[in-house]
Amino acid sequence: MIWQLYWNFLKIGLFSIGGGYAIIPLIQAEVVEKNGWITQKVFTDVITISQMTPGPLAVNTSTFVGMQLAGVLGALVATLGAITAGVIISMALYQFFQSHQESVLVGNIFQGLKAASVGLIASAALTIILLTFYGSSELSSIPWLNIDFKALILFAIAFFALKKYKVNPILLMCVAGVIGLIIY
Repeated sequence: MIWQLYWNFLKIGLFSIGGGYAIIPLIQAEVVEKNGWITQKVFTDVITISQMTPGPLAVNTSTFVGMQLAGVLGALVATLGAITAGVIISMALYQFFQSHQESVLVGNIFQGLKAASVGLIASAALTIILLTFYGSSELSSIPWLNIDFKALILFAIAFFALKKYKVNPILLMCVAGVIGLIIY
C-alpha cells in the first residue's frame, strides 16, 4: 500500500504543475475511480477541505488520502510522492527558461498550455457543481429533476452575500459550513 500511494501520487504530482482546480479530474480518476480508495462523496469533502487549508490542492489531498489509508506513514509517503515530480520539474524548467528567455516558440507553447488549463478548470468546476446539486458527477446518471434545493439555496445566498455585501470569504465558508451541518 505504501509503494502504491507513493507511485499514484507521484503520477498526480507529475501532471499537477501549476496545481489548482485543473488537477481535480486526475486526482479523482486515480483515488476514486481507478483505485477506489475513497468514495465520490468523500472526494468532494477532501477537495473542499483542501481548499480551506493552506497549501496546494494535490499536496493537501495526498496527505488526507494517505492518512486515511495508511496513517501517518501513508500521509508522509503520499505527500512526498505528490511533491517529488514538482521539485524536479521546477528545477529543470528554471534551467530551461534561463537559457531560452527570448524564444517566441516557447511563448507560443505556453499559450496552448494556458488554453488547456482553462478546459481542465471548467471540467473540475462542473464536477463540483454536479456533485453538490445532484450527488453525482456522471452526466448520464443524474436525475435532473432531483436537484438538492437546500444546496442551491445556500449557494445562492452565499453568492449574493459575497457579491453584494463583500462578505469575507473565510467567514462565509464558516457560516455556510455551520448551516450545512444544521440542515444536513
